[in-house]
Amino acid sequence: MQLTHIISTATAALAGLSLAAPSVRRSYSAPTDDGFPNPNATQLAIIGQKADGQLSNAPPPSKLANSSLTAFQLIAFNENFEVAYFSSLAENITNHVPGYVVATPKKRDELLSILDTVKAQEELHSLNALGVLNNFSAFAPQPCSYKFPVSDINSAIALAETFTSVVLGTLQDASQLLATNGDAGPVRGVASVIGQEGEQNGWYRGYLGLKPSQKPFLTTSVAAFAFSALQQFIDSCPFDLGQIDIPIFPPLNVLSGSGGTDVEAKDQKLAFEADLSTVAADAGKYIGGNGAGLYVTYLTGQNLPVSEPVSNVSWDGKMIKFEALFPFSENVMEGLSIAALTTTGNFSSAGDLPSATLAAPGLIQVNDKL
Repeated sequence: MQLTHIISTATAALAGLSLAAPSVRRSYSAPTDDGFPNPNATQLAIIGQKADGQLSNAPPPSKLANSSLTAFQLIAFNENFEVAYFSSLAENITNHVPGYVVATPKKRDELLSILDTVKAQEELHSLNALGVLNNFSAFAPQPCSYKFPVSDINSAIALAETFTSVVLGTLQDASQLLATNGDAGPVRGVASVIGQEGEQNGWYRGYLGLKPSQKPFLTTSVAAFAFSALQQFIDSCPFDLGQIDIPIFPPLNVLSGSGGTDVEAKDQKLAFEADLSTVAADAGKYIGGNGAGLYVTYLTGQNLPVSEPVSNVSWDGKMIKFEALFPFSENVMEGLSIAALTTTGNFSSAGDLPSATLAAPGLIQVNDKL
């Protein structure tokens, strides 16, 4: 029960329920005492020491397509969020904030050492992406102010596990895009970050009492779903979000299985809801109807998208509630699955989903507990 509650609180934010979860801070901006995101040479060397490695000194690629640059804008946007997140978590532990008090000084020092290293590594991930963007004089997003819907160490680690799982899927999408565009130069670096984030997530999962490795092939995602999920944590940004050319969808909230965070490993109907007010132009012909033509489409592992028709539809204005089959057995949907409310059920790849999506992402966890 405790594990379910911990993970539920964390994933609720990514599923669009951040206002319902407790928040230690209403707004948080990462301190800039180490120079991030504009460190000088001395500060960068110190960050590298804390990160246990340096920013790559390989030359930047000679060319990048515009859509490849957009992918790096999303990477930087996400990494900036992660820097702030781990900075906030370390501060709360350092300052003995209630809920963040560690049992012994030794355990506290160990945890802070891990988090300080992770924060520095995320800073280098961000600086790498910002360096690519600056090299091509493209828009380079600076850090925002954030809100984190967690109130203790365990829920904070659980949230880190959830958003890192989504990031691991999104970096797959970035790699695919670079390959499609013929932009091979940055692929090696992106692949190294995928491995590094996977190392992090194995530790988070072990801390939470889950098997460290989630699936044989991690669930893929797409840029629009990650960018949409990150909006739940944004308090304000020093730039117009429209400068990042990625659509933002309304959240698809999972109502079953503790908000989708602890779904049983079996075939079943799951309940969902979404507020389609901001996509009324696209959703207009469905509003008030019986759900004909609407589907829940799942991404799980490296399988092709799986679509199930919605049923038991009800409306409250532009708010829709419905159910859809969660086809666990046929698809072995352990770990993270990502759901979208779509207007078709015929997809040949994950990249086809955004053009037919009304609401996303809905995050569904089937937890393989130790």
